[in-house]
Amino acid sequence: MPRSFSSVHLHVVFSTKDRTPYLADLQIRQEVHAYLGGISKTIGCQPFIVGGVADHIHMLVDLGKTISQADLVKEVKRASSIWIKEREPRLSNFAWQGGYGAFSVDHSSFDRVYRYVANQDEHHRIVSFKDEFLEILKEHDLTYDERFIWE
Repeated sequence: MPRSFSSVHLHVVFSTKDRTPYLADLQIRQEVHAYLGGISKTIGCQPFIVGGVADHIHMLVDLGKTISQADLVKEVKRASSIWIKEREPRLSNFAWQGGYGAFSVDHSSFDRVYRYVANQDEHHRIVSFKDEFLEILKEHDLTYDERFIWE
């Protein structure tokens, strides 16, 4: 086959360091979401939607053919951290958490995950980030020790 084809959709989740609500300001949060999407696109991972609340991010992206999921998340977090600190001097202590979650999204679940990311503000009026993340881990049958999830 002379050409490569790929359709690998990821739901990526990561929080701010210690879940500090650095992104409480809605304007800054929206700019960060747009910037994260731009970084993703630049490195060959088409963003479908980026959302989240004051203390964490959800991204639904198409994993590019030439990059690993670890490199995708590393670059998105690295570049955005620098940009956030330059964009908003009062966020000079900004940092993302060290880890992340990356979950495969099959074609039949794509619309549901898209809506889920789009409705984060509403979702988090009821559910905490910790409860949400543990539920996602369970949904994907991942084994975990809660002592080592949170920084």
